[in-house]
This record gives sequence, C-alpha cells and structure tokens, in this order.
Amino acid sequence: MLLPRRLLGFVLIYKATETVSFAQGELMMLGAFGGLASMAMLGFPFWLAVLSSIAGMALFGVLLERLVIRPILGQPAFSIVMLTIGVGYMARGLITMIPGIGTETHTLPVPYKDMIWKIGGDVNAQGTLILNVEQMAVIGSTAVLCLMLFALFKYSKLGIAMQASSQNQLAAYYMGIPVKRLNGLVWGLAAAVAAIAGLLLAPITYVHANMGFIGLKAFPAAVVGGFGSLPGAIVGGLIIGTVESLSGFYLPDGFKDIAPYVVVLIMLMVKPNGLFGEKLRKKV
Repeated sequence: MLLPRRLLGFVLIYKATETVSFAQGELMMLGAFGGLASMAMLGFPFWLAVLSSIAGMALFGVLLERLVIRPILGQPAFSIVMLTIGVGYMARGLITMIPGIGTETHTLPVPYKDMIWKIGGDVNAQGTLILNVEQMAVIGSTAVLCLMLFALFKYSKLGIAMQASSQNQLAAYYMGIPVKRLNGLVWGLAAAVAAIAGLLLAPITYVHANMGFIGLKAFPAAVVGGFGSLPGAIVGGLIIGTVESLSGFYLPDGFKDIAPYVVVLIMLMVKPNGLFGEKLRKKV
C-alpha cells in the first residue's frame, strides 16, 4: 500500500499541470530526513515532527516550482522531465554530503513501531487475525488522503481550476484563474504528499539517501492506472505491487525488478491511456 501513496504525487502534478515529476522519490526522501531531524536533533515529539516535516516540504515544493520549474514553463515536456531528474540527483547528492548522516541508515522512532493488533482471541489460537500497525497506518492514511484529493478535484473550485489550468493554461488565465499561483500550490501539495509517504515508509525500510529510488516504482503504476486518475493510482499501485510479489516468489532472481516494466509495455500496447485514463480532445 505504500506504492499508491508514492504515485499520488506523480498523478497530482500531472492532473493539474500535465507535466511529470521524476523528483518525487527524492522529495519523499527529504520528507523522511526532515522528520528524523525534527525528532533526533530538535527533540520534537512524533506528531509535531510529522506536521513540521509536511509543512516544510510543502514550502519547499512551492519554492522549487517558483525558482526552478516556472522559468522553463512553455518549453517541451522533455525539458521539464530532465530538469526534475536533475533536481532529484542534486537532492540526493546534497543529503549524501552531510557528514555522519547522509551515508548512514537511520531508524525513525515512531510510537507504533513493531506493534500488532490481535483480533479473535489469543495469538496462538486458531482463527486469530493479527494486523501489523505499521501497515494499517499506511492503509488508513492512504485511503483518507485519496478521498481528500478526490474531493478536492471533484467538488472544490480550487480543484476544478487546477484541471482547467492543466487543459489550457492560456485560456484559464484569460478566464481569471491564477495559473502561476495554482502551479506553485500543486507542487507544494505534491511535495507534502511525498513527505507523508516518506514518513510512512521510514519505519519499514529505514531512512537513507537512496530511499528515493523506491519512488521510481510509482511511474509504472501510474502508467498502468492512467495518469490523471486518482482511482487509477490505487489500482495501478496494487497491480504493480502484486506483480512484484508474485514474480519475486515464483520466478528466478532478477525478474522482480523488471516485471513492472513488462506490465507497462503490455499496457501501452493494449490500452495506452491506462485502465482509468481518459481520452481528452482539445480544440485548436
């Protein structure tokens, strides 16, 4: 369930701006390090560290759009893709340069670490259901976040304005929509989502400079589910996660890493827009 959370940032940026950010994994990594620094260095309690990390990454996303992304808007999409890849490499390199922190693996001290819920009686009793609290926190928070984002794009004026801006920024600007401000808000929101993903992933895979590579697995899931579709983000993530698990169990070593991209190739041949992708027509 961590994969849907990671690819929400991909879908969120694409849905609002029709661009793809390959720096989402590194934003997730920065969010995890932000939570670690807040707790280990500043002595914040867990809940305050989480809020401060999310708020800090949201601000970072806004500044990133304003200083780095906005100057090249209007250029070919490939330019923005390469720029986001470069931003990811820079973020990972800067973290690695921090002495004693960037090259080490850290544990995020969360209050629910290694906790389990037992449903149905004693642990050893037959029929007892045992749930890992870490996994349940991921599932619950992902479901809540998806509902919130769906409501944002479906029912709020802000979400509708974001979608209008993604379809035709010039027309949206002439209709009175603050396109530049919306783009900054979208990047800030995507960075906040990435921070939440990093904070949830940290207790499971630990905090390290290369944890952002996990975020790249969100791209095949977004292609399968359909860019621009929040339900597709969930379904695509579940499909890719299932394929990875089954290929790692039944197939020889190495197939687990390439299986998601095999699924992407098949999906592009059968249904290029993804399972939930929409066919949009633009008048020129």
